[in-house]
Amino acid sequence: MLLRNCPAIAIALAVLSLTLGGCVTRNQAVVDPNAAVRAAEAARQRAYDERTNEVMDQLAMCESGGVGPTDDKKIYGARGLYHGRFQFAPRTVMAYVQRRDGVGLNPKEASELAHDWEKSRELAKYMIFDLNEPWHWPLCSRKIKMPAQIAAIRQAFPDEMVVASRR
Repeated sequence: MLLRNCPAIAIALAVLSLTLGGCVTRNQAVVDPNAAVRAAEAARQRAYDERTNEVMDQLAMCESGGVGPTDDKKIYGARGLYHGRFQFAPRTVMAYVQRRDGVGLNPKEASELAHDWEKSRELAKYMIFDLNEPWHWPLCSRKIKMPAQIAAIRQAFPDEMVVASRR
């Protein structure tokens, strides 16, 4: 009723709606102000992961002569005392999985974990980078200069080392 009686108000509302409607397009992309920060953090995390994985590959090559999963072939050293690419003793796996995850493993489960490339690599990374215990691999640690590599990684990625130690 009001608009029929006051054509000036109707015209003003029409002009206002056209003005406001013209300012916003329907296909306008929403800009995420944190996208660049997240992309940089993701790139930095990838670089950190690549560097720590390089150290793990060197350690596995030194300990067992290879890297990556095996084709249903179990790797043993020292007449069966050490298992998998990282040559873990089952008791070591049991102790550090308990410490990291709060999960108790039996010797068979510990041996299976030691033979699983991904799981054993993550456990070795935890022991080396989170707990700073490269001494579990005394000969290969010296051979691949692991302490120097750890120091270089800590210097290049100090924030990632703090985050890793809180996992």
